[in-house]
Amino acid sequence: MPIRYYISLKHPQKARGTDDAFSFTAHGADEFAAQLQDALRSDGSFQRWRDAQDDPEAVDPALGASDPAATVTGQQHDLHIDLVAVTSIPGSVLKHRLRLLAGSAWELRDVSNA
Repeated sequence: MPIRYYISLKHPQKARGTDDAFSFTAHGADEFAAQLQDALRSDGSFQRWRDAQDDPEAVDPALGASDPAATVTGQQHDLHIDLVAVTSIPGSVLKHRLRLLAGSAWELRDVSNA
């Protein structure tokens, strides 16, 4: 069952992961939404991250879950960006992808059934 996640990027310019290879490069609400949507729809970013680990075989394969039907929309509000992601992937996977993309510069505001 799809879940709707309400995510806030209070300081979008700081919404970057610790490794540029997996981090957001976006500079606007639509770009942030598109990059997160891509990260949820495919396991490409997970596979690149997994391959960069010291022991890729030890990584939990459940973190590679993807949802080809995932959608993400973004809205710019003054200096912050709000994203709404609708996906069937588990919350733990969503949070992992967000940490890769945005580091700790994001906030999960709410969750509801889609």
